[in-house]
Amino acid sequence: MNKYIAGIIAGFIATIVMSLLLMFKSMMGLMLDFDIIAMIASKMGGSKAIALVAHFMIGSIGYGIGIALASGNNLHRNFVGLGIGIGFAGWLVMMVAVMPIMGKAMFGLDMPSGVMIPIATLMLHIVFGVVLGKAYTKLVHK
Repeated sequence: MNKYIAGIIAGFIATIVMSLLLMFKSMMGLMLDFDIIAMIASKMGGSKAIALVAHFMIGSIGYGIGIALASGNNLHRNFVGLGIGIGFAGWLVMMVAVMPIMGKAMFGLDMPSGVMIPIATLMLHIVFGVVLGKAYTKLVHK
């Protein structure tokens, strides 16, 4: 399979997993002040549907093309480590750039959940990276 198509599909799969984890977090009543879809919607005119599409585009196309570009020409290896690295880089960008754009402090430390924001989002991005790398590995090895 073309590595760019594989990356987009892997990014979509990883975004589904992350979105489900975010849903479960909210259903359990954890960190209710951290709702990334609502935060994106607030910057895009208030539509949660459009924010959800943007969230999936970032995860699928942005991260998907990212892993395809970073994977190089040797497609006969395991890309889980690369996926974790990409997930970590995405988390760092979110913490130092996106959170301030959303009107929050760096790392979201001014939010009621405090230090749990960077810790939980790091774990989510690592899970995202594992799924991204594993799915990409499976797809490019076909």
